[in-house]
Amino acid sequence: MSRLRIENLCYHGVGPIDLALEASELVALSGPSGAGKTLMLRSIADLEPHEGFVYLDGMNSTDIRPPEWRRKVGMLPAESQWWGDTVREHFREINEQWLEMIGLDRTAMWWQVNRLSTGERQRLALLRLLCNRPKVLLLDEPTANLDVANIHRVEELLKNYIGEEQTSVVWVSHDIEQIHRMATRHLVLENGKLSEKLLTG
Repeated sequence: MSRLRIENLCYHGVGPIDLALEASELVALSGPSGAGKTLMLRSIADLEPHEGFVYLDGMNSTDIRPPEWRRKVGMLPAESQWWGDTVREHFREINEQWLEMIGLDRTAMWWQVNRLSTGERQRLALLRLLCNRPKVLLLDEPTANLDVANIHRVEELLKNYIGEEQTSVVWVSHDIEQIHRMATRHLVLENGKLSEKLLTG
């Protein structure tokens, strides 16, 4: 049984899309701007109106309460949302090992959100999502605003998490070197259709 299975997914003129991901599989998703990559992630996370079916470990998304579905099928948007004044207010728990892996320490929990850099927000938003222990990760260019050192830190953290939790991942990326480092498959969304591109090298 596939960890994530998508059948006849249609949204905003895109589709139908069929896709299955096994546990621990990371699929890279690329395509031209405006092709609908972000909307595809939002549809899988049940954050966007869509038609078709999405299954997690054989269970239909319609049979799981939406808040629970979004904990199990977690999406990291390109721009994360913050509502409290300090970082700590956004975390139910603190994993100091994860903080260290992304180049931060425990003191980061008491930083003011409005003083975070774009890269710090991006890395901390990823940790916040991982604290829910999702079975599927939907990542919308999670390293787009990071320098090389922090890109590799995030990649290493995600490799460890995927290995420990057998999480399936759909990762939007335009960095072909990153796709070759991280992905087991490379999919391209273009003209409303999803196709597979051979991973070479």
